[in-house]
Amino acid sequence: MPTMDEMRQGGTPFDPFLYAAVGEDRNGNTVTVLSTLARLGLEPWDAASDLASLTRDEARSRLGGLLARFRDVPALGQDHAAITQRLIDLLPRTAGRRVGRTTERTAERTAPAGAGGIGTILAVLMLILYLINMLFLGSDGAGN
Repeated sequence: MPTMDEMRQGGTPFDPFLYAAVGEDRNGNTVTVLSTLARLGLEPWDAASDLASLTRDEARSRLGGLLARFRDVPALGQDHAAITQRLIDLLPRTAGRRVGRTTERTAERTAPAGAGGIGTILAVLMLILYLINMLFLGSDGAGN
């Protein structure tokens, strides 16, 4: 059976946070943040990204609320604040952290290079030119 490190390929800045242990469940199994978020019906990487876009206080409050809903780890009830703080400290810090959530404009500025860029425009233009050529010049199918 592959290990967790073998299953993760490449990794993300959120991995230390997502793969951190929240505690043990009633059966003695270690529960990670990733598992906790997934069991709460959230997409873990999206939730981690949302938390990282908040100030530390806002992220602590939001994560604390999420962990309060999670009843599978008894230690959360006993040491909730310390566990929440430890996990928040694992989120990546961004140099230009904004107060509050990031805006769509910020997300657009950080889109991967080439996403909807000049390459896409050139490909569409080439296709249009090809179709116009076929329409006006035609082809008999034999290359003549």
